[in-house]
Amino acid sequence: MIKACDLTKNSVVEINGDPHVVEQLRTQSPSARGASTLYKVRFRNVRTRNKLDQTFKGDDPLKETDFDTRSVSFSYREGNRFTFMDLEDYSQFDLMEDELEDMVPYLTDGMEGIKALMQNGRVLCIQLPDAVELEITECAPSMRGASVTARTKAATLETGLTLQVPEYMEQGERVRVDTRTGDFIQRVQ
Repeated sequence: MIKACDLTKNSVVEINGDPHVVEQLRTQSPSARGASTLYKVRFRNVRTRNKLDQTFKGDDPLKETDFDTRSVSFSYREGNRFTFMDLEDYSQFDLMEDELEDMVPYLTDGMEGIKALMQNGRVLCIQLPDAVELEITECAPSMRGASVTARTKAATLETGLTLQVPEYMEQGERVRVDTRTGDFIQRVQ
């Protein structure tokens, strides 16, 4: 058993017989004396990909699941099938596009830094790094004299993801993107 106060992002617990991974974790300290700190947790069901929001007190017990974390790399995409390679034993496994959902716009061939959660030899889900580097393939021309804190413009990245970047960015430049929010973080030199 694990206590709610010991949960961290990417912790995996069992709820109603299914493994759930912690996506977001917020603590709320009440102002009244004697009141206990509340932990507001957003879980993602690994099997169905549904979200589940729950609130716990610090000493509420949760059931841990047995799983392995393996480092994997994304090899290639073939239609709706995405092939990954385990970096420890070099075995390959496939996941379908509907299993990856919102991760697809961040995957590039040969990408490393991905974690796979496995249970009984079966891949439950993958976890992307918090930030990835992608190349801008299409955007409006940069404006002369645009400052770093100026307005933004839409840019399309190599994976097809469209996001807002500073006005001074140009086609061919690489940017760091937050995989949790889909926001521009910074230009990569």
